[in-house]
Amino acid sequence: MANIFASSIGKKLVMSISGLFLIVFLLVHLTLNLFVIIDSSGELFNEACHFMATNPIIKIMEPILALGFLFHIFYGCYLELKNNAARPVKYAVSNKSEASWSSKNMFISGLFIFTFLVIHIWNYFYKIKFTDLIESGQITEAELVRSLFMPERWYFSLFYIISFVLLALHLNHSFQSAFQTLGINNGIWLKRWKVIGSLYTIVVAVGFSMIPIVIFINEYLK
Repeated sequence: MANIFASSIGKKLVMSISGLFLIVFLLVHLTLNLFVIIDSSGELFNEACHFMATNPIIKIMEPILALGFLFHIFYGCYLELKNNAARPVKYAVSNKSEASWSSKNMFISGLFIFTFLVIHIWNYFYKIKFTDLIESGQITEAELVRSLFMPERWYFSLFYIISFVLLALHLNHSFQSAFQTLGINNGIWLKRWKVIGSLYTIVVAVGFSMIPIVIFINEYLK
């Protein structure tokens, strides 16, 4: 069994499975975050956060999905560095021009996404889980999110949007590669997965980008 995961196919399989964790985690996360702009009062988002924090099933699944997400990033970086060390002089690829930007720059987009993740965890997750801002009533979950995208912090909103676009490009390749590695890629389904993957990445990019954009506009117009 260990030999399987040590092989190139096994490594791709691990990346594919952990990539699926990332796909599911983002859908759950996006659904929750959209509440902050659907309900301007913030009550719906606050209630959703409370549900996520107290529901036993969510409390189990969320860290599992999050760990799968982190594992995907770190394992991907490890494989990329290991492959580069094994061939310091890159060989020519005959169909390089046919490859998409996302497939040729998975490592770069992955590093950018990881940087975004660290900043996001510090600005939101850390403040909720490891400070008393919420419990003391100083600020609500919705107010904390809105504070990140105030007009005077326009550069932060721009950073988030760029991160989501790069995330979408990264996911577009990951989505198709995951199902191809898992063997669900016959002639009919390969085209379907490409369409589904493209639709998924558009939903993720537009959905997450709408959050800073809507909050920024609403705060600017006040």
